[in-house]
Amino acid sequence: MSFDTRDFRSALGKFATGVTVITARDGDDDHGVTASSFNSVSMDPPLILWSIDKGAYSLDAYRHAEHFVVNVLGNEQVDISNRFARRGEDKFAGIAIDKGLGDVARVIGAAAHFECRTWAVYEGGDHLIIVGEVLRYAYRNEGSALVFHNGRYAVPEPHPLMLDVGETPAMDGRLGRHLLYLMRQALAAYRGDFYPRLASLGVNDNEWRVLTLLADSGPLAADVLARRVTQPLVELEDTLAALSERGLLSMDAARGVCLTDAGQALALRLLTMADDYERRLFESLAENEADALKSGLGRVIERLGAPS
Repeated sequence: MSFDTRDFRSALGKFATGVTVITARDGDDDHGVTASSFNSVSMDPPLILWSIDKGAYSLDAYRHAEHFVVNVLGNEQVDISNRFARRGEDKFAGIAIDKGLGDVARVIGAAAHFECRTWAVYEGGDHLIIVGEVLRYAYRNEGSALVFHNGRYAVPEPHPLMLDVGETPAMDGRLGRHLLYLMRQALAAYRGDFYPRLASLGVNDNEWRVLTLLADSGPLAADVLARRVTQPLVELEDTLAALSERGLLSMDAARGVCLTDAGQALALRLLTMADDYERRLFESLAENEADALKSGLGRVIERLGAPS
């Protein structure tokens, strides 16, 4: 049975994983690649595995490496994940590292490090499966790890069913007026009602973000676009390929990712659709209330320094 590669990857994306950078050393050269295929194998002996695409530039370095390090990224290290997912540049430039076993680079600030000796290398279709024996490890308790789910970066948080409720609080309405609760509820409701409407114009939510951002901002480099839509480069490439195949995008070496005339027309239709949806949603609010809501949220974002 054959699968559509992008659709198969979307199905696999339903399984949430951590995000790692695997580093190795070949002579005097450091190598690093972003991978979400990391997993544990055995406790005794302590074994882990990960897999690397056979088309990777640094394949031979990893295939023959005596040592490698699994750097589990923290939730503030999205830029590092994107950096090591790219080809053709000095990936370590500006990245704080120290040296582990075999002089292999360790990313400073990572949520955890697993320093490994290569145990075995197996064939795995279009990937090689590399098993490592963990010789040394470290982790930090503060902060949380970066997560990859549904084609986008995410952050882990406790499931509500696992939280300690404690004594039942008096029902004085405090939670219902809490900003975080209101924003999460509003966002979930907005997405749940608006995103399904995108299907009428033949796009999904990832494509919607790319098209409307490019219409609003103009051409962008792929790495900037990935950061703005909070999607890993490897997944963004699938989104861009799908849009390019439909004649909605073009890639310009000087300008970056650009909308075609057809893409611009569709993006403007999507923005008009979003404007109309918002207008109807706010019909129950006075004009000054809608303006106050938007400006207030804008000031909260500015105060907290959230990325744009």
